[in-house]
Amino acid sequence: MKRTPLHAAHRRAGAKMVEFAGWEMPVQYRGVISEHVAVRTRAGLFDVSHMGEIEVRGADALALCQKITANDISRIKLRQAQYNLLMNEQGGIVDDVIFYRLGPAQFLICVNASNTDKDFAWIRKYADGNVEIDNASSRYAQLALQGPLAEAILQPVTALPLGDIKPFFFAAAEVSAIRCLVARTGYTGEDGFELYCDADEGEKLWEALLESGRPKGLEPAGLGARDTLRLEKAYPLYGHELDDTTTPLEAGLDWVTKFAKGPFLGRDALLQQKNEGVKRKLVGLDLLEPGIARSEYPLFKEGKSIGRVTSGTKS
Repeated sequence: MKRTPLHAAHRRAGAKMVEFAGWEMPVQYRGVISEHVAVRTRAGLFDVSHMGEIEVRGADALALCQKITANDISRIKLRQAQYNLLMNEQGGIVDDVIFYRLGPAQFLICVNASNTDKDFAWIRKYADGNVEIDNASSRYAQLALQGPLAEAILQPVTALPLGDIKPFFFAAAEVSAIRCLVARTGYTGEDGFELYCDADEGEKLWEALLESGRPKGLEPAGLGARDTLRLEKAYPLYGHELDDTTTPLEAGLDWVTKFAKGPFLGRDALLQQKNEGVKRKLVGLDLLEPGIARSEYPLFKEGKSIGRVTSGTKS
């Protein structure tokens, strides 16, 4: 299994380690519920260095990115981020990703860990003209500081005025003397920041943030709480709510799909589905009695199979 640059720090903290997408990752430290509540009420710190980073640059970088995605990347300003979908020709979702516009013709794409190699090959498949594509994942460590106290915890260790960074914008700055990309993004439903730095500096940044946040109740948090937090907010997870056979219209991601931007992979298939109406739809489930509708449980109505649970846990 692969290990992130923070593996030793997780071991020292007594994390329970599990396999996830080919990585040995911390699923919990003190416990999923404790870590979930910490993020909702104070703050939690996640190691998300297993996520992939793909860099696309060159005169034709924007044209390539527009062709393979559903959202309109031309609308992203410099130092702005955007939630987006990599698409296939059938209108299915190759991955859900975050684009960061580093320059007029330079983008950093954060992709899901399990899809890094697939996404890199997919982007290269459609590249032409003056464009360079680099799988830079091994060069980065990525930490997510999430929760209502995230700004108060991060501000003492950086001169960057965090209050000036709006959601889904970012800046380059030093955090505890470590050069970082500081983005006001995250996948928990809380305010917070994702920090990208050189892989060699990841553990030092982790320890500095924990030290700064400890008086305010910051806790390290694992994949377990990350999953319950995103599900409580109804954020989709690739491989559960999203896959190559699911369209944005079926997944409730119409708002990400910008038909007016012009041609992109799957656009014709999506327009046809939009005109005909979707035959299946991702919805939320209410349990009328105590219990947990776990992932992949079948759904029945009057004895007839009508679908399956994509993700489930207790609230």
